[in-house]
Amino acid sequence: MATNNAFFVQRLNDHIQYLRKVTNTLKGVDDFQGTACTECKLGKWLYDDGHDDLEACAPDGSQLFDLLEEKHKRFHDFSNDALTQHRSGDAVGSYRAMTEMHKLSNEMVSLLLKADRHAGVAVAA
Repeated sequence: MATNNAFFVQRLNDHIQYLRKVTNTLKGVDDFQGTACTECKLGKWLYDDGHDDLEACAPDGSQLFDLLEEKHKRFHDFSNDALTQHRSGDAVGSYRAMTEMHKLSNEMVSLLLKADRHAGVAVAA
């Protein structure tokens, strides 16, 4: 269970590390294949303790979970599509999927930072 605000920063870091692997592959400096949304570190937490952790730290924890889950699933859809398009040589398709992937990533970061702020308030109380 999340016991301090650093917990959600760690989940954010898990996401950024995954994003870096995808981005490096799209730049041609890595050969990451991507994963299902349930297989990355963030997804494993999300589908294991995520709902309870978010509910414990925020009054709108269930809503935060639902939003994060939806954005996370779509992030994986677009990141996997970007990787597939890249492997097939479709630069335009890869770029379009990558753009959506980055938009969703930014939204996920905002949600995780919101959880972090709530956790910080809960710890201070």
